[in-house]
Amino acid sequence: MNYRWYFFSIIGLLLIGLGLCVFGEALIQKINRESYFMLGTLSLVIFNTGICFVGEAIFIRRQKT
Repeated sequence: MNYRWYFFSIIGLLLIGLGLCVFGEALIQKINRESYFMLGTLSLVIFNTGICFVGEAIFIRRQKT
């Protein structure tokens, strides 16, 4: 059985969580009036990559049925 969709969904969910954690760190830096732009941008990239992985998992899973 092909579990490629399972792999994509797990990686996607991990990346979404990581993106939110990095966003939290950027928010803390902003509150402390430190430089937060790069960390905030990185969090956006990680979060959106996670969304793409989950979307790909759904696409792969729907093709099988």
